[in-house]
Amino acid sequence: MSPALPAGVACALAAGLLWGLVFIVPVLLPEYSAAQLSAGRYLAFGLVALPLALADRVGLSRLGRADWREAMRLALVGNLVYYGLLAAAIQQAGAPLPTMIIGTLPVVIAVCANLGRREIAWRRMAGPLAVLGAGIALVHADEMARLAALGQSPRQLVAGALLAVGAVVCWTWYPIRNARWLQAHPQAGPGTWATAQGLATLPLAAMLWIVLGLGWLASGAAPGSAATPEPGLLGPQPLRFVGLMALTAVGASWLGSVLWNRASQQLPTALAGQLIVFETLAALSYAFVLRGEAPGPATLAGIGLLVAGVMLGVRAFSSQGSAPKA
Repeated sequence: MSPALPAGVACALAAGLLWGLVFIVPVLLPEYSAAQLSAGRYLAFGLVALPLALADRVGLSRLGRADWREAMRLALVGNLVYYGLLAAAIQQAGAPLPTMIIGTLPVVIAVCANLGRREIAWRRMAGPLAVLGAGIALVHADEMARLAALGQSPRQLVAGALLAVGAVVCWTWYPIRNARWLQAHPQAGPGTWATAQGLATLPLAAMLWIVLGLGWLASGAAPGSAATPEPGLLGPQPLRFVGLMALTAVGASWLGSVLWNRASQQLPTALAGQLIVFETLAALSYAFVLRGEAPGPATLAGIGLLVAGVMLGVRAFSSQGSAPKA
């Protein structure tokens, strides 16, 4: 087994634990719109990136114009658009359904990555992907039964599902494209590339925030408050909003990106795609903690299959001795 394999898996696990936090923020801030949550998170990410950029100005100076354009594309699709769609899906349908749809990413990314660049024989991927798919289906069925029992509106479920599918499209494109750039530029540190994307995100998030501000000025109400309008762009719970935006900016956006970039450099893209299942597992765990209840037997069995699928995927790549290809 290559020494890079366990280190890469550990980095992917840590990134998943951090990324799982973003699924509970829309639940904790139900008064805020998806656009406001996305703009706030990535405006904070961009501001966090500024002092980091000063500390890493030598590494950033090595990036060319084409690299910055790529960082801008990744920031737009993988950050702002993705999280806006995800937050809107969670607000429409609650956290479990979008989490399960996003949970298909390990299979979707692994298949798309292997289609684009053959990193492993399909017969080696078939077993792990089948186990992952079974785990996702089992947890999904259990959560759908729970939503039906709660009387969730079918229209909201459909709207949330469609928005979550859009988020899946964004985050299928992002890690594959991001991994290709990192593997083609091994001299670029994962921290440097994460900071570059933070800097690229800043003007995009600032423009979205300005649009929200103009809307607030025109309506005289906070852009995220649907029920009780509150004065101010920071909405009805400004301290909570700022605190959670700072937490996701530092933890999920920057540190999570650094860890994922390192994993992307050390692992084949098709394997890294499967390891996004850690995000799903973390999001489910946090959701159950917020609910104050334990998962049911079917959900536990599905989680067991997800973990088994990851272990089988790692074993398939380690037995082949695969390494990322430039």
